[in-house]
Formats: sequence, structure tokens, C-alpha cells
Amino acid sequence: MDQHLLDAIRAHAAQEYPRECCGLIVSTAAGEQYIPCRNLAGEPNDRFELAPEDYADAEDLGPIVGIVHSHPDATSRASPADVALCNAGDVPWYILSWPEGDLNVIRPAPVPLLGRDFVHGVQDCWQVCADWYRREWGLQFPDYDRSDLWWENPKSESLYEDRYEAAGFYRVDTPRRGDLIVMRVGRTAHPNHAGLYLGSDPSLPGESSQVFGQGPFLLHHLYGRRSEIIVFGGSWWERAELILRHGEAR
Repeated sequence: MDQHLLDAIRAHAAQEYPRECCGLIVSTAAGEQYIPCRNLAGEPNDRFELAPEDYADAEDLGPIVGIVHSHPDATSRASPADVALCNAGDVPWYILSWPEGDLNVIRPAPVPLLGRDFVHGVQDCWQVCADWYRREWGLQFPDYDRSDLWWENPKSESLYEDRYEAAGFYRVDTPRRGDLIVMRVGRTAHPNHAGLYLGSDPSLPGESSQVFGQGPFLLHHLYGRRSEIIVFGGSWWERAELILRHGEAR
């Protein structure tokens, strides 16, 4: 990174301390520039939420080639959320420890279906299913906004129940490989968990999936845990509320 960019990022981190600073590196006709942005997070000392208006204004200057934020009183090591959000995009992330001043860079990389960390809204139960559909069948779904713990509020939209038809799914009675199983885990107002039914074949594209048992198998990602394949039976069957098949099922 050029020294003028690093100097600008450090100055912004010092200005915002002890809040996390955030900003963008933009490629302009005059070269790369660092654009400071506002952090709208409710807990700005521990996380950042870059203002959408600032992102749009930066895009008017040129292509976004990097996303920057600081870690106040912490190392520049990327958190699981940092890694997940970076992998969901297509530009590097730069993380500055402050006041230490060390800069770390992480770059987007393919995320395996198995063993991924849980980050709600980025790497969660829906996303591991959506990624399977994209890799196996070439289906691409929109990025659905979803607030954490939406399922606990009786007045909130029941996301799986209300949106599955618009996403191209329809209900069936008996599952087959590739179906989406929507479940209710815990005492919740709405069904809050989904998994990908694999039938008797637990194999995944390009990944080693050593699973014991006769099946049927389910790929899923429980809240706060790593994604995994389980034998789908017993209490898991009892939690199931919807069996959904996509209109382009193979």
C-alpha cells in the first residue's frame, strides 16, 4: 500500500479512536485515494457499519478497490465476521490496529460448505444452502437482508414461510436430494432454521465429507456453530415444518 494511503488511514483511525473507523479505497484518474466514511454501528467501539450513502458517494469517484476499518486497542487479525464479509465481496479488506498502527490485508477466497464459521446474515443456515444451490445447480439468489433473531419477534415477517414461493420453491410431502428442509429450533415465533437434504449421498462438490451412518443426510449450519453434515432423523424430523423443492430441481 502506498504511504499516502496508509497515512490517511492512520489519521482517520486516530480521529475516530476509540471508535472503529471505516472507509474505502477508490481508484480515480489521479490514482488511488482513501475516502473516510461514517460508522453507523450501534456499538462502534466493537464493530463497523459503513454508511450506504458514503459508499454511493465514493463509487461516484471511481471503482471501489478496498474496504478499510480499524481495530481499536486490538490486533489487526481478522475476526470471523471480517473474513466472512470479505469473502462475500470481491475486493480486499484492510484492517488497521490502533494505536499500534499495524496493517493487515485479507482477500476474498472461496468458502467451503463444511466447517465454515457462523456469521448471521453472511454465513448462516440459509447461506450454506444457497451456496450449495449455486455450486451444484447454478442457481443464484438475491442477498436477502435479515436482522439477527428476527424469528423471536411474533410481529416480524416469517422469512422462510413468506418468501419461499418468490424464491422459486414449492411445498412437497416427501424429500429428495436438493430439497430445502425448514425447521423450528427452540421456542421461536417462526420457523428459524433450514438445511439442505442430501438423501443417501453426503458428498459435496470438491470437498471431503466423511460422514458415518446410513443417512438420510442433511447439510446445515446451526447458530453459533460450524456448518456440518448430520444424519437427518429422530428429533430433527420432528422439527421439520416445510419441505421445499425448487422449480429448477434436477
